[in-house]
Amino acid sequence: MDVLDKIKAPVAAEMEQFREAFRQTLYSDNPLLEQVVEHLLKAPGKQLRPMLVMLAARMVGKVDEKVIRVALALEMLHTASLVHDDVVDESDRRRGQASVNAFLSNQVAVLAGDFILSKALECAALTDDVRVVRYISQLGQSLADGELLQLDNQDSKVLSEAVYFDIIGRKTASLFSLCARLGALAAGGSEADSERLARFGKLIGICFQLKDDVFDYGTAEVGKPLGNDMKEGKLTLPAIYAVKHSDSEAMQELALKVRRREASAEEIQQLIDFTISAGGLEYVQWHMKDMQRMADGLIDDTRDASITESLHLLAAFVAERVF
Repeated sequence: MDVLDKIKAPVAAEMEQFREAFRQTLYSDNPLLEQVVEHLLKAPGKQLRPMLVMLAARMVGKVDEKVIRVALALEMLHTASLVHDDVVDESDRRRGQASVNAFLSNQVAVLAGDFILSKALECAALTDDVRVVRYISQLGQSLADGELLQLDNQDSKVLSEAVYFDIIGRKTASLFSLCARLGALAAGGSEADSERLARFGKLIGICFQLKDDVFDYGTAEVGKPLGNDMKEGKLTLPAIYAVKHSDSEAMQELALKVRRREASAEEIQQLIDFTISAGGLEYVQWHMKDMQRMADGLIDDTRDASITESLHLLAAFVAERVF
């Protein structure tokens, strides 16, 4: 049994319910939409977010239809944001296969993303819980806000760790945080339980993104082209740290050139090599270990042992994963 199977084990039956409901909810008799959905279902990802919803729910209660709908709403909002982000970033790969915009067209990707987003809002409304609808709506705003902040930052001549963490806080971290919060709330958990789990989710969300940034420097097995972030003009924490802690004006200028998307493939490789040699990856590894330690401290080990074990494994997985 691999680590993901161990994490999922206490909620395996609930995850099967989720997967079937996800397919059914996205069903459409529109041939073009059906084509998009089938393409997306070929590479569903690790589904850590719905898994976190289920684990948070089980921590305080049980998984019922309301919890399933919360998981559907969050995963569909996440999926829609990825489809739209690939259009914005002009990306041609997602999860090891062609992105929707590359597979079909930008027009189809934008409209399909809108369709999936509307399904997310419908699932939220069907919970009959105004808190869920409010939180899901706020998350959609946060994801768009983070993407716009990232786009605006590409024109900045300042390399800032604070801005980087602000961006991922509004995007990846906010989604993981809400998965944990709403899982607990939907299962009848207290505000204190949901707040504690939300903080846990935020930490592992940050950690997940940091690890994803590390993958850009040499791991080809994650469905993400090597050096892809820099090709899209994104400077992530490893490069920001390496350049800011060096005295090289040439590297500073090269980093800004990469951000403007004016750098050649050779120049991108030069910045990658410099980042690695200057300790950028070790710096991020230190951050991930710190986030993992703090996340572990938020798990209430007096609860169901199988659930708490899965949450500890999840915190370790996002920091140590190799795929």
